[in-house]
Amino acid sequence: MNTLILGVIAVLVLGGAFALLYLMARRLDNYGVVDIGWSYAFGPLALFYALAADGWPLRRFLLAGLALAWSLRLGTHLLVRVTRHHPREDARYGQLRRDWAANFGPRMFGFFQMQALSVVLLGLPFLLITRNAKPGLHPLEITGLALWMIALTGEAIADAQLAAFVGRPENRGQVCDRGLWRYSRHPNYFFEWLIWVAYFVFALASPLGWLAAISPAIILFLLLRVTGIPATEEQSLRSKGDAYRRYQERTSAFVPWPPRPGEAKK
Repeated sequence: MNTLILGVIAVLVLGGAFALLYLMARRLDNYGVVDIGWSYAFGPLALFYALAADGWPLRRFLLAGLALAWSLRLGTHLLVRVTRHHPREDARYGQLRRDWAANFGPRMFGFFQMQALSVVLLGLPFLLITRNAKPGLHPLEITGLALWMIALTGEAIADAQLAAFVGRPENRGQVCDRGLWRYSRHPNYFFEWLIWVAYFVFALASPLGWLAAISPAIILFLLLRVTGIPATEEQSLRSKGDAYRRYQERTSAFVPWPPRPGEAKK
């Protein structure tokens, strides 16, 4: 099956899936479920490419295994966080309700469809990798695999540390500056981006693999400028005030780095 057909099928199927997810979100009156659906969508996309593409089988299913593991971990983490700790709709979607009040339904449906398209676009490395028919693993692919393992471990540790901190009643209203959060205000975002860098490095061994650079580039832009750090920090400043401002002053925003001397609490 050629690349264009695989891409068209992915767009149509994911468009339908996110339309159903939109209907579910309306019924729940919680549009934040799109984040969970977005996270879970990458695993099935990679598996579809692995089954339908004509690349070297071991490479195809290795890539599918990586994507499925990451997708299931992130999606399940978000699902648990929403259902146990934050059952109410994320503040970002509350703001969209206000901004789009005059035409909310159609615009939110379009937003869900854009999420579906973003999965296909960001999943370009998966498609390129699974079309590579050359047998054997290239050193770039081994490097990408090692980087992926480091990134997934880092992201999982950061999420677990934050969940443990937030789960203690005595920490309510305080800033998590322990573990990896001592070195970065958003270590989970940093390692999330590093996963996409790993997919890009893995894809470099495949024909046209350089095109996969679009994925980490888009993720970095979103994290630094759009829905990642800006929205999260705005909410943290509202809820934690000066304590978070002091945290901003001493701690790297993204790349883990030692805090400014004499500033860190621990």
